[in-house]
Amino acid sequence: MNTKKRILIAPLNWGLGHATRCIPIIHALLKNNFEVVLASDGVALMLLKKEFPKLEAIELPSYNIEYAKKAKLFKWKLLKDTPKVLKAIKAEKKALKTIIETHNITGVISDNRLGLHSKKVPCVFISHQLQVLSGSTTWLSTKMHQKIMKQFDVCWVPDNLGTPNLSGKLGHIDISELPIHYLGPLSRFCKKETKITTDLLVLLSGPEPQRTLLENKLFETLKAFKGKIVFVKGVMEETQTKVQEGNWTIYNFMTSDLLEQAINESALVLSRSGYTTIMDLAKLEKKAFFIPTPGQFEQEYLAKRLDSLGIVPYCKQEDFTIEKLQAATLSTGLTHFDYEINYKKLFGLF
Repeated sequence: MNTKKRILIAPLNWGLGHATRCIPIIHALLKNNFEVVLASDGVALMLLKKEFPKLEAIELPSYNIEYAKKAKLFKWKLLKDTPKVLKAIKAEKKALKTIIETHNITGVISDNRLGLHSKKVPCVFISHQLQVLSGSTTWLSTKMHQKIMKQFDVCWVPDNLGTPNLSGKLGHIDISELPIHYLGPLSRFCKKETKITTDLLVLLSGPEPQRTLLENKLFETLKAFKGKIVFVKGVMEETQTKVQEGNWTIYNFMTSDLLEQAINESALVLSRSGYTTIMDLAKLEKKAFFIPTPGQFEQEYLAKRLDSLGIVPYCKQEDFTIEKLQAATLSTGLTHFDYEINYKKLFGLF
């Protein structure tokens, strides 16, 4: 008879960040003798299935989040999409009820999927956003987010509790009604002492249409770049592709092992300032240059904060030029916090 406890792990499908930061947790669950069932939708689910082909995977209702083309419309697009998101949350709540019964689930770990809580089993919410920035409506978006988070048994924050930390005011406010556990930054990668073979690694990710808009801009702007470029589009497809064009090597996507190697071998990384990317680059102690997604308050805040600390420079998408990359040589780059997660204690909840 199988006595292993079965944990459902379900990241939000918003770019690849939520899925990739679940990878070390999945490895730790398996190592600690749990069975893992994957659940998500779209590219996030596709990525996890590629990383863990032997694990059972369930498709959840999609939030269908898209970004606005213009930064100033970002918030209004999200507001307009709210009914659609609420409908998806309701649907995933209903789906969870069935999954717990049919798949004998004994615990749930949700990375920002808002409907995945149940009174029947312990439920964890992973988020670095205890405060949700949305400009003049930050108080409202934060209140709404915290109301949902309180439905869970505990919130795991992938950051340091004290200073230095990576999330700043996003992950460090007091919510008395919710138990909060700081995990330290989460990354699936390990730093390796290796020869630098790439001058610039471009890592794209995030929802459309902004991913494509940045890809097109960088293809044009970086034409005059003198060194060796590895360009990862961040487009999840069935098969990985690799194209060589002069001093450029272009991939549609990379799996974890290849991406770990590519970042370790790069002198400089150009990417969005998504929180998972920041955690990965900190683990590998890299110099970087950030272009936040236009209108996304969280990415803009993280980029400005790291720039003001002299760690990573940034600029707006429309202002990017090759010359701007020189600022990265004067910055300190990201550094790794030595933070060992006690997974045995963490999983004691289940």
